[in-house]
Amino acid sequence: MSDSSALLSLHDVSLVHGQQTLLDRVNLSLSARQIMTIIGPNGAGKSTLLHIALGLQKPSSGTVSRQPKLRVGYMPQKLRINPLMPVTVSRFLRMSSQRRMSIKHALARVGISHLADRPLKGLSGGETQRALLARALLCKPQLLALDEPAQGVDITGQTELYELISALRDELGCAVLMVSHDLHWVMAQTDTVICLNQHVCCHGHPSAVSNDPAYLELFGRRHAEALALYQHDHDHRHNMHGEAVDLDTGCHHHHD
Repeated sequence: MSDSSALLSLHDVSLVHGQQTLLDRVNLSLSARQIMTIIGPNGAGKSTLLHIALGLQKPSSGTVSRQPKLRVGYMPQKLRINPLMPVTVSRFLRMSSQRRMSIKHALARVGISHLADRPLKGLSGGETQRALLARALLCKPQLLALDEPAQGVDITGQTELYELISALRDELGCAVLMVSHDLHWVMAQTDTVICLNQHVCCHGHPSAVSNDPAYLELFGRRHAEALALYQHDHDHRHNMHGEAVDLDTGCHHHHD
């Protein structure tokens, strides 16, 4: 899975803590404009792998290669800021050290311009995630790294957020490396799935991974069928109301 032209590549990356192996000889390679999603059960090492890929944590062994001066926009799983601090959304964005995009434009692009002067602690789950995404965009990233970006967001908000991420990939021409549990997103938009359980159980296009014996053993057939439900997205997608929309005509249609 290594590639000399990749934005990011990991070769035989392992992480051992005491007697516990958290990651075991993981390999991956991420190219420009590629969307790669890491899936796996709780405790599989997904966030740890993301942190190692970004240089936030060191592996016990193996190598991590990133293109020189790679601009990375990182959206963490949780916002860690003192809730007693009266920090507004715009002030939070000004804390970013790398800004190639104006705060005004970043807020507009994620649809929260009206929240610029709102205290962070007063935001809803979906609004908080969009503020985090806006901050990740400020460097005009070549790699957008997202750790459970739809956490704490309602179903409608999840759909809108994932569609926004896909649109941003197209606009910025960036790669996306993401940890996610949302199977509909994995099937509908991801180019490559990494199925992780300390080691890479299987990887590839979502349609292939959903039929892989290692995936079935890890998640069970019910999850595979949930992925297969979105196999028909070649000719249409679902809008925020769950209705199928024909990609050519824009017409709604329903499944029996």
